[in-house]
Amino acid sequence: HTAGYASATPVPRITTHYTIHPRDKDKRWEGVNMERFAEEADVVIVGGGPAGLSAAIRLKQLATEHGKEIRVCLVEKASQIGGHTLSGACLEPRSLEELFPDWKERGAPLNTPVTEDKFGILTKKYRIPVPILPGLPMVNHGNYIVRLGHLVAWLGQQAEALGVEVYPGYAAAEVLFHEDGSVKGIATNDVGIQKDGAPKATFERGLELHAKVTIFAEGCHGHLAKQLYKKYNLRENCQPQSYGIGLKELWTIDEKKWKPGRIEHTVGWPLDRHTYGGSFLYHLNEGEPLVALGFVVGLDYQNPYLNPFREFQRWKHHPSVQPTLEGGKRIAYGARALNEGGFQSIPKLTFPGGLLIGCSPGLMNVPKIKGTHTAMKSGILASEAIFNQLTKENLQSKTLGLHVQEYEENLKKSWVWKELYSVRNIRPSCHTALGLYGGMLYTGVFYWILRGMEPWTLKHPGNYFYYLLKDTKYLCKSLLGEVEARTDLVNIQAEKSHNVVKK
Repeated sequence: HTAGYASATPVPRITTHYTIHPRDKDKRWEGVNMERFAEEADVVIVGGGPAGLSAAIRLKQLATEHGKEIRVCLVEKASQIGGHTLSGACLEPRSLEELFPDWKERGAPLNTPVTEDKFGILTKKYRIPVPILPGLPMVNHGNYIVRLGHLVAWLGQQAEALGVEVYPGYAAAEVLFHEDGSVKGIATNDVGIQKDGAPKATFERGLELHAKVTIFAEGCHGHLAKQLYKKYNLRENCQPQSYGIGLKELWTIDEKKWKPGRIEHTVGWPLDRHTYGGSFLYHLNEGEPLVALGFVVGLDYQNPYLNPFREFQRWKHHPSVQPTLEGGKRIAYGARALNEGGFQSIPKLTFPGGLLIGCSPGLMNVPKIKGTHTAMKSGILASEAIFNQLTKENLQSKTLGLHVQEYEENLKKSWVWKELYSVRNIRPSCHTALGLYGGMLYTGVFYWILRGMEPWTLKHPGNYFYYLLKDTKYLCKSLLGEVEARTDLVNIQAEKSHNVVKK
C-alpha cells in the first residue's frame, strides 16, 4: 500500500533553477520575453556590507576630492541596508577612522566602548579564568561593542549622501562576461516565478548592470565568487578554505545583571578539545539592558553527530552563563558562516573586470573573531586602486573589463596583510593531539613571544570535507566488516546444510 501511494505521488524536483533546468528546453517558457534592460556604470558593487559600502564611500570621496564624475552602483539582497547583518560585534575602529576621521561628529552608532575583558575555560560545572596578556589577539582595549546592522545602515546613509546609487532588495544572480572573458557586470534576479519554476503573469526579467570594474563583496561563501574561483582558477596557489558557523542571539536582561562594556569569551564545554569553537557575551549600551551572545563552531568537527545549535543551547545553561539570562527575553537571533582559513586560504584577489574584497576571499582575523576592520580596509584599498585606473589619461587594457592588479599589491603592503600573517599559525595549531588547548598553548608561547615572526607556516589538514570523508571511510570499513562477517556466517551455514544433505 505504501509503495503504491509513493509511486502515485509525483516526486518534486530538488531544484527548479534555470541553471539546472534550462528555460529554452521548458515548454512553459515559450513566448516569454527574456530581454533585460541594461544600465552602464563605472563601478558596480555586489553586497552592501561593511566592505562593499566602504569601497563605495571611498570611491565617491576620491571623485569629489579630484573633481571627477564616477557612477557607482551598489546592489544588496536585503530589503534594506543592514537588514541581513547580525547584531553583536566587537569593532576595531581603525578602518572607520580612516574612512571618516569625524565619525563621532557624524553620529556613527558606536555607543559602547569596551570597559572589561574576561576570558575563561569552561568545564561542565565550573569556569576557569584565564588572564589576557597584553599583545594577545583577544585584547579589546580601544574597541567598541556595536550592533553591526545599525553601523551598516549608517554607512549606507553616508554612501547615499555622497551620491552612491544604492539598490536594496536586488540580489546579484548572475555574472556577465565580455567575449574576451573579462567580467562585464552582473544581472539581478528575475521576479515572478512559481515554486515549480514556471513563469507567473507578473514575471519580470532582472536588470543588467555593466561596469568597467565589478567589486564582489558578497561575504563568506558567496555564490558568484564560487563561479569566479573556477573560471579564473583563483584558488590555484592557496590552501582550501575552512569554515565555521556562528550562532547569535540578542537578549534584553535584568538591569541589575547588566554591565555595559563588558566582554566575555569562553572555550571548552560543551565542546571537546578536538572541536574548534567558543562563545562570546557582549553587554551593549543602547539605552536598554541588552546583551549579544553567540557560539562559534568550526565545521571541521570530527563528531558527525554534533549539532552546533544544540551545543549553543547547552552552553546557555552553564552555571556561569545562565544567571545572566535568567528573567531575560530573547528578541532576535540568527546565524552566519565564517571563513576560518585565514592567511593560507586567501585566493588571488583580482581578475579581468573584477576583484574580491572583505569576507568573500576570507580576510577575517580568526583568533580575534574580527573581520569588519579588515573588510573595510580592503574596500578602501580596492577603491583607491580602481580610481587610479579609471582616471589614467593613457589608460590601456588588454581586456574590456579592467584588471586592477594594483589592489592586491597594495593589500599585501598594508597592515591587513601583516595582521593576517602574524596569526596564520594559530588556527591550524589546534589540529594536534591537544586540540584546542594546543592552539592556546601555541598562542601563549610562540605568538606572544614571536608575534607571528616564526619562520614556519602551518598547513590546514584539508578542506572542511576532510573529517566527513574520514568518518565515511570509517563507516564504510565498519559496513564492510559487517558484510564480511555475515558472508562468513552464510558460508558456514551453507556448508553445514550441505553436510546434512550429504549424510
